[in-house]
Amino acid sequence: MKLHLVVAMLSVGLMAAAQENPAAKITENHAVTEADGTVREQRVIPLPQWLSPEAKAWMSRPMTTDANVPQTIEQRRAMLDASQARHRDELLKMFPVTVKDSTVAGVPVREVVPKTLKHQDRVLICLHGGGFNADSGSYSESIPVAGLTGVRVVSVLYRLAPENPFPAGVDDVIAVYKELLKTYKPNRIGIFGSSAGAALTLEVAVKLKQLKMPMPAALGPFSSSASMVEGGDSRSLYNTDGWRGYVPVQDGKQNAEYVGKTDRRDPVLSPIYADLHGMPPALFITSERDLLLSSTSELHRAFLRAGNRSQLIVFDGLPHCFWNNNQLPESREAWGYMAEFFDRELGR
Repeated sequence: MKLHLVVAMLSVGLMAAAQENPAAKITENHAVTEADGTVREQRVIPLPQWLSPEAKAWMSRPMTTDANVPQTIEQRRAMLDASQARHRDELLKMFPVTVKDSTVAGVPVREVVPKTLKHQDRVLICLHGGGFNADSGSYSESIPVAGLTGVRVVSVLYRLAPENPFPAGVDDVIAVYKELLKTYKPNRIGIFGSSAGAALTLEVAVKLKQLKMPMPAALGPFSSSASMVEGGDSRSLYNTDGWRGYVPVQDGKQNAEYVGKTDRRDPVLSPIYADLHGMPPALFITSERDLLLSSTSELHRAFLRAGNRSQLIVFDGLPHCFWNNNQLPESREAWGYMAEFFDRELGR
């Protein structure tokens, strides 16, 4: 029997024992490196003590299972729609903004407008997360930024996979951007999003360059995939809840319903393969237990290699898009960085 199988069996046995008897904690680290560099490992990872009390409590909450529990697309969308409604109601108590559903260039959007509009000549385009197939951020990502910047935010409800694979979402955002250019100068427009919305932010920027259209003043890819080919180390270590729960083994087939028949190395679909020279200034935000940590940091380096102004902020010990938890001081800190970035870049 190969050594890595022995270690894998040991890890499974220790974890099973710990579940049956909470006192039987795993206390040792194990790792085996195979000939091709693949690592099979077991790690003991304490929670960073400099996290806020709120973050510690959140990261320590009980977990019912680490099994893969599939959802239908209908179940996933219903769950996230209900979550976004709760976020909306909570965030409207925190930020003085109004929200309403509308359309821009025939595309459905959520208009988030500060009650005190500080900059009437500026607009921000928010592209929500949700794995390209649901909405996990049209309210939770847009309301804090609108409230802190005093700028109108247009949160685009772009078409979703699997019904509408790439490039339907890109086309929707380009249509909204073209329409807003009739009212706003490009140096007064910013585009941002989290997770799938961060990837879409970069896909749109690459497409705008290909179309030789005016570029926006700033990009905010907050936890972004870089490529539909692979996801780097962090994609193998974490899921959306960090270390907690099921993590699939990478097989190069992620987001298959969104990719559709497009070549996974298409430079719009996978911006890490694009010519990134001349991109707008970008702020990348991620966290140490983010499944997209590797991709986000690789994109930041790619922006720097291309001569662009780029900043990367990494929070320790927190999972994917933690800033959607409005109870965390770390979320308020992240929102502040986002707002400061857009204040600076749209004000030049």
